[in-house]
Amino acid sequence: MAEHFKIVFEGALRNGVELQTAKLNLAQLFKTDVAAIERLFGGRPVTVKRGLTHDDAERYLKALNDAGVDARIEPEAPVALSLEEIEEPQAPRPASEPAATSPYAPPRSAVTQDWPAVGELNVFTVQGRIGRLRYLAWSMVLMFVALIMFAVCMTLMSMSLITGGLFGAVAFVVFLVVSIQIGSQRLHDAGWSAWLLLLNLVPFVGSVFPFLMMAVPGNTGPNQYGAPQPPNSKGVKILAALWVPAMIIIVVGVLMGGLQTFQDEVEITTSEYEQTLPYDDDTDAVQPTDPSGAADSSDEDDQ
Repeated sequence: MAEHFKIVFEGALRNGVELQTAKLNLAQLFKTDVAAIERLFGGRPVTVKRGLTHDDAERYLKALNDAGVDARIEPEAPVALSLEEIEEPQAPRPASEPAATSPYAPPRSAVTQDWPAVGELNVFTVQGRIGRLRYLAWSMVLMFVALIMFAVCMTLMSMSLITGGLFGAVAFVVFLVVSIQIGSQRLHDAGWSAWLLLLNLVPFVGSVFPFLMMAVPGNTGPNQYGAPQPPNSKGVKILAALWVPAMIIIVVGVLMGGLQTFQDEVEITTSEYEQTLPYDDDTDAVQPTDPSGAADSSDEDDQ
């Protein structure tokens, strides 16, 4: 008799895989909903599939590993049946009657076939994911465009204040919308909700959260927001690297501006202090007495 194996799962996850991501992957794998997958994570050993050859068991185990969970293969003890225990064969199910869907049905295909290898990139949407370098690159492009729009707005305002103001308002709305879109995709890459962008409006937190968005790593595999991003191109790396000189220029500019402001304050304070000092050219000042004159008056008194 050929030896058979079974797949046993106890709810263990692979390193770096979140629980919700694993549930979504298993629901996709078994062609069912997440609610049916919940019973697999009850903390008790669950036999996912029985009666497998060793090659089939290896294939099922790889599919589960690709879904982000750890399972194991165990040999299945042979079952001895007597003639009395064999039941009569049941009538075949009519073709019109649909078969019940079981969450423990064998996978029809590997997980890598259900999920695309890489996600689709589209900057003008709040769906999908982007990584840290691509987020920095798109932010750099957005900053360049914003500077150009600002220059155009200033030019239009020099000719017509109304036209320049309308152009500036439209440009600001476009800048805000695109910033929300790429920020949402960056948060999705880390498995976070896009609603966390509202933290930018919180005092003090809003000054720290943008740097956290640049630093937090993304999920290595698919999550509830889609497949991982494509590999970064050379252009993306160059645009992201431009933030290094840009940040240096910004920091130097802020320091120079602060130093100039401090110097102006010192000059103003010094000027005000000098204006409070008395002048030495007062014409009403008392002149010193002539010594010779004082002697003459004393002689006249003696006579």
